[in-house]
Amino acid sequence: MTTLVHFRKIVDYQTVIVTLLALAGVWISRQLDITFDLPTNLIGIAIIFPLVFSIAGAYRQREDALKSFASIKGHAIALYYAHRDWPPQDNEVHAQRGAALTRQLFSAIAAYFSDGRSVLTDADSLPQVYAVFDEFSQSHELLRQGGVTSGEVSRANQYLRAMMIEFEKMHNVGRYRTPVALRAYSRMFINLFPILFAPFFASIGYPEYPLAGYVVAFLYSFVLVSLDNIQDQLENPYDGVGPDDLHLDIGDLYMDMVERP
Repeated sequence: MTTLVHFRKIVDYQTVIVTLLALAGVWISRQLDITFDLPTNLIGIAIIFPLVFSIAGAYRQREDALKSFASIKGHAIALYYAHRDWPPQDNEVHAQRGAALTRQLFSAIAAYFSDGRSVLTDADSLPQVYAVFDEFSQSHELLRQGGVTSGEVSRANQYLRAMMIEFEKMHNVGRYRTPVALRAYSRMFINLFPILFAPFFASIGYPEYPLAGYVVAFLYSFVLVSLDNIQDQLENPYDGVGPDDLHLDIGDLYMDMVERP
């Protein structure tokens, strides 16, 4: 059942339109008696290779985003532990402040990346993330005033620096995606595909097996557009559209797990 649900997500209006155009192209070509052979490796060069390259690039970026998000989570929890365990006095006050800041950071990051426009335009949600980083930095000075040694405060600042670097890596994944020109090129050929290859599909098995051309046209169109949709879903790993997207709203889950009752 889950497989069917995920499969349905790669079938959209473009799949239907391109497939119908391919079938209509076969019918029109036969009616006009326009049938000829074409090298099928042209499909591989013009469409499949750019698509596979884009899918591989998008998947690699998704994996990079996963690694960066894992690093942010680990360093954020480590900073919470630092607020909770390092101060020799008033531990509860520092622990509550550290927990609140960690929750705010997770929420700000989730809000920023869930809004695709924010990633592309550096909208108001980006300053909100850096405002939390700023509060963490100020909180480290409060730890120093609370008796935490300079070496430990320095280590906490290193954790903060690591989180900021990993956040910027995630930001770059969302902002600078797979090559736009390559995407436009492959999409243009996918949309032209039903017209360019209609005479070729019309010639398959005709007139002995008239349905063969329609079947091949349907399969080619469906597969190519589905691959294009898979690439689209992998392109932005933060928008929550694809089944492989990152689950960013994890602040409450993690903090409920690590906070002491």
